[in-house]
Amino acid sequence: MAETHVLFVEDDDVIREATTLALERDGFVVTAMPDGLSGLESFRADRPDIALLDVMVPGMDGVSLCRRIRDESTVPVIMLSARADSIDVVLGLEAGADDYVTKPFDGSVLVARIRAVLRRFDHSGGPQNGGPNGADDSDAERGVLSFGDLEVDTEGMEVRRAGAAVALTPTEMRLLLEFSSAPGTVLSRDRLLERVWDYDWGGDTRVVDVHVQRLRTKIGQDRIETVRGFGYKLKA
Repeated sequence: MAETHVLFVEDDDVIREATTLALERDGFVVTAMPDGLSGLESFRADRPDIALLDVMVPGMDGVSLCRRIRDESTVPVIMLSARADSIDVVLGLEAGADDYVTKPFDGSVLVARIRAVLRRFDHSGGPQNGGPNGADDSDAERGVLSFGDLEVDTEGMEVRRAGAAVALTPTEMRLLLEFSSAPGTVLSRDRLLERVWDYDWGGDTRVVDVHVQRLRTKIGQDRIETVRGFGYKLKA
């Protein structure tokens, strides 16, 4: 099995060295960089399997680096933030990060988050539920689900809106697949964390909220409805 290559951008020498050693003990190949500019150069040169970016790094901060990476690739990104209540968490997610971990963190927690993200990216198949209400049977048989002007190809992992291709990250795609498997059904944030983010423990629902908003900007603001106090649902 191929080794997983991790790009780790962290300016604190102690944290960078200790985390690198912990990840290497778990079988990861790690390229560690002390600032955002060298991190971007390394990303372009090495094309890692996943990027871990500290929010506060010199040269180019982690949020800006995440945006640059997202402009060029759908590689998974995990942000590292020193404060759970920081606006940096939301900014990082809005920039295209798939998840975040709060510092100080336990090495086993970080490894678990990395493996959860990689599992999501490895699982390209969509939900196995039956076709949605109102979907054309022939379309459903070939894995194409239709919701108004939105088409979701669950086999080809492609999305079209009014005939135009919509570029989604793998996390956004899995989120849309979860919604399209049960159109009209309210899905709680906890369920989405479990099914899309592969959390079998409690997680921060801001991750869900920001990804839903990002998805809305791509497939239509009114396509996913907020059900206050319960969660979200895809309009059939």
